[in-house]
Amino acid sequence: MSADCKGTVEDVLRAFSEAEYWQARLAVSPVDVATLESMRVGGESGDDGTIEVATVQTMLSQNLPALVSQLHRGDLCVRREETWGPVIDGTATATIGGSILNAPVNLSGAALLAPSAESRGARLNYRVTIQVRVPIIGGKLERIIGSQLAELVALVQRFTSQWIMNNA
Repeated sequence: MSADCKGTVEDVLRAFSEAEYWQARLAVSPVDVATLESMRVGGESGDDGTIEVATVQTMLSQNLPALVSQLHRGDLCVRREETWGPVIDGTATATIGGSILNAPVNLSGAALLAPSAESRGARLNYRVTIQVRVPIIGGKLERIIGSQLAELVALVQRFTSQWIMNNA
């Protein structure tokens, strides 16, 4: 999955390093409750250029699609972690992890943030693996989650571009 953002690689990472950005981004996410669980900029030393973010997004049980509510009782809580490295040779990379709490669903992957000549901004490229350990229907659920992630990437791109334009 990929998406172009307005602004440079540095602009996007600057946004990612601000708690206000994450709080505003979570406020527009299509879930019932979204929280910034933790955030650390600069790593253990405080100046290594990394950005570590953990979020929890919850869909209340009454708002879950029928297929999901048949398989999962109660609210659906998704915990995501992103760790962005510093800009090196004009690009930045991240590791991404996620899980649905109390469910056999995991996501892992990597992201690359690089200049885009086409958009004159930055391009976010994501490569993720989704694993749903449910016999027979796991593959179908993986495809559903994958399509939802593609929509999420588009939402992040629009939000981040707008944030950069409004906060530059």
